[in-house]
Amino acid sequence: MMLGIRGLPGTHPPRLGEDCYLAVVEDGDDIAACSVRTPPFGAIITRAELPTLECLAEDLAAKYKTLPAVLGPEPAVSTFANLWSRRAGTRWRPLMRMRLFVARQVQSLSAQPPGGLRIAVESDLPTVIPWAIAFHREARTGTPLDPAQTIREDVINQRLVVWDDGGAVSMATWAGRSDRSVRIGTAYTPPDHRRHGYASACVAALTQCLLDDGVTFCCINTDLTNATTNKIYPAIGYRPVCDISNIALQDG
Repeated sequence: MMLGIRGLPGTHPPRLGEDCYLAVVEDGDDIAACSVRTPPFGAIITRAELPTLECLAEDLAAKYKTLPAVLGPEPAVSTFANLWSRRAGTRWRPLMRMRLFVARQVQSLSAQPPGGLRIAVESDLPTVIPWAIAFHREARTGTPLDPAQTIREDVINQRLVVWDDGGAVSMATWAGRSDRSVRIGTAYTPPDHRRHGYASACVAALTQCLLDDGVTFCCINTDLTNATTNKIYPAIGYRPVCDISNIALQDG
């Protein structure tokens, strides 16, 4: 995820502003932890032991007066949230518990729905923008960005695909490509097109396209409370890696 935020050198310009945060905590010759933040988003941290997390909390506090959220693997992320909250005098609350999945190959679907994958075009915007807004509402992502603008940029940069069966019936985006990996982002099927296998076909086909394009693996995050997505992705070749949490660090 951190390497994906950096972007792929030579092809994707970095999205790192002047207020970004990039840190490595070293223990002798070893790397004990890494952290990154690109405001207005929260911080991302890796696994780490308590002394390392204390170091990260102190360093982040020296740069930012407030921090909206922190994302990372358990139990490190909850430990960091406790450290930050004691320092800031605020309460933290969980936003979402997720599971990180990785696919290095795609498993064939037991039943292929009609239609096929295609890259979204400008004429799809009246369809996919409401889908993106619905996705963020249903998934409770709490994104600080405008979903409509993000989707427009995805279409312009050919990072959004749809499964077309007499018209768009499902969509998926990709982002954060690095030298070896890429992340599947917004994957959404509207309620009236669900339970037809469109979502599985869309994500499976996109994953295969990205693997064919040279990445070693694709990753995707799922909401642990969403039984459907946690069933769909393993069925098409995604394997669980770790559980992560997104935690709000500000009251409200």
